[in-house]
Amino acid sequence: MIRVNVGIVGSGFIATTHGDCYKKVFGIDVCLKAVASTNKRTKSFAEKFGIEKIYTEFEQLLENKEIDVVDICTPAYLHEEMTVRALQAGKHVICEKPMTGYYGTLGDANVGLNVSKEKMYHDVIRRMDKLREVAEQSGKLFMYAENWVYAPSITKCSEIIQARKSKLLLLKGEESHSGSHAAHAALWNHTGGGALIRQGCHPLSAILYLKKVEIEARNEQITIQSVVAEIGNITNHLSEEDRGVIAARPVDVEDWANVTLTFSDGTKANVMAGDMIVGGVRNIVEVYSPESAYLCNLTPNNHMLSYFADESNLENTFISEKVETKQGWQFVSALDDIMRGYVDEFQDFMECVAYNRQPKSDFDLAYDSMKTIYAAYWSASEGKRIYF
Repeated sequence: MIRVNVGIVGSGFIATTHGDCYKKVFGIDVCLKAVASTNKRTKSFAEKFGIEKIYTEFEQLLENKEIDVVDICTPAYLHEEMTVRALQAGKHVICEKPMTGYYGTLGDANVGLNVSKEKMYHDVIRRMDKLREVAEQSGKLFMYAENWVYAPSITKCSEIIQARKSKLLLLKGEESHSGSHAAHAALWNHTGGGALIRQGCHPLSAILYLKKVEIEARNEQITIQSVVAEIGNITNHLSEEDRGVIAARPVDVEDWANVTLTFSDGTKANVMAGDMIVGGVRNIVEVYSPESAYLCNLTPNNHMLSYFADESNLENTFISEKVETKQGWQFVSALDDIMRGYVDEFQDFMECVAYNRQPKSDFDLAYDSMKTIYAAYWSASEGKRIYF
């Protein structure tokens, strides 16, 4: 059996999700060799996953010659630099979303309010172009950790589009919930934006992937022609009395975004993201063609329903992400890591390393997603359509 040695950077929530998925990879011997993190939970993280070495410096992990793949699970503003360094060190890279973004200079305040979105767009494009050069020159794989591409409903939708060679007229996607409790989510200099880049990137990437499937199935040349968007800060208008269970506390980022893409063949796509939607996470993609429709409900879905008269003894039982109460009727997210694509994502990534092939979620998808997001920010800031 082929062995792949992985070094993880970070030991928080998403690193734990990745660690759980590595254990489910079959046909390849995946070894978690090292973790680089200064988190106080790093020791328990390493023990949970049987990781041999703990490093406090990223460079120490890169110097480990046994490591084949570096899995970057750090805050967003570190992704680009770490990707470059890992590729230049001769490692394959798995990079969490977003691949990069505009964060200003370390310590800058109110970046989202004080910096031109047009400037942000051009800066991100310039740096992604340089990152592409580094990736191509390294000869190593860049794997974009966009789990929605691997969700069973999206995979099945892709299979049907390929078989029918469907013409996709309209794609719609949404990720919304009641807001992040993390303090950094309110700050542009940590996240590169608000609800659109944190949540909207998922349905956007899934839509762009399905459009690519259509293009290849029909042997057509279709590109993104333009983007028009509106963003806002809805929850900032609430008094504390009216805030309810909403966790969003945006400082210089948006808590709502609505983006429309027009493709060169005249077809459309719409993406919405929000931090003010209660009742659990909405992870949804809809696809419409002249002869078919596809409704991909990653969450909520009805493959398991439950009813609880009270919440007793459910403190450590996962029901559904971001749901405010476990009482009453619930849409239970059984096999959540499978239904949202994480397990098949890491199966694909490990096979790509083992057998030297390209991933479904690749550099081009990461590039187009970030290009669209920052064009959307530019569009919303100036109230105009941005043409590519």
